[in-house]
Amino acid sequence: MDNFRRPQRAKENNEFVFGIRAVIEAIKAGRDIETIYVQRGLGGDLFLELKALLSGSLIPLNTVPVEKLNRMSQKNHQGVIAVISPITYQNIEDLVPAIFESGETPLILVLDSITDVRNMGAIARTASCSGVHAIVVPLKNAAQINADAIKTSAGALFNIPICRHSNLHKICLFLQESGLQLVACTEKTNDLIYAPDYMLPTAIIMGSEDEGISNDLLRVADHLAKIPMSGKIESLNVSVSAGVILYEAVRQRNA
Repeated sequence: MDNFRRPQRAKENNEFVFGIRAVIEAIKAGRDIETIYVQRGLGGDLFLELKALLSGSLIPLNTVPVEKLNRMSQKNHQGVIAVISPITYQNIEDLVPAIFESGETPLILVLDSITDVRNMGAIARTASCSGVHAIVVPLKNAAQINADAIKTSAGALFNIPICRHSNLHKICLFLQESGLQLVACTEKTNDLIYAPDYMLPTAIIMGSEDEGISNDLLRVADHLAKIPMSGKIESLNVSVSAGVILYEAVRQRNA
């Protein structure tokens, strides 16, 4: 697996870049940016230049009150603060062919709108231990990769490729076209997680605890699979659920 993984930079604390021109130069220099916070109502030619630079990019832009920026830093931020990512995001469209070429059977994890950083870290730790080749997250409504996420992952976020994409539906169609089956872990089915054949190239989709997997992803999934539950509690924490279904895939592949 290591022959198609690029090493991450071993850095656990997010860095900040302040000011419009500094953020523009950081983007042009190819810095890995987690997100950009922009003061609500900000305008001007330099800000328009920043927006044009971000057009079509995979960098989230969040409009926030100036008070939030002031809480983040007392420096002269000029209404713009960029958070530098501690990892380098990768492209699943490049990774999948490399996995096949390495002779391995792909096991991909798609996380739909999982925003809690500790859940993200715990999932990454389990994914790394269970042989997941890559984790795919959306551009928006995804947990930030920050110090808390990295600590919870026990450093696994440095060792497993994280792929950020603007359209998960499009990416799931790409995975299908590449020969992977889509298994959506959801309670909206009678079929259990033991039914799919995980010996096949597989992408497992996990959704947020409050909203679950979005309908457009459920519609394209090849299999809907639920974790058997008993007792009065109707659901598991999403990181626990991810571990349950991933280790069913491990059990089948190691049988």
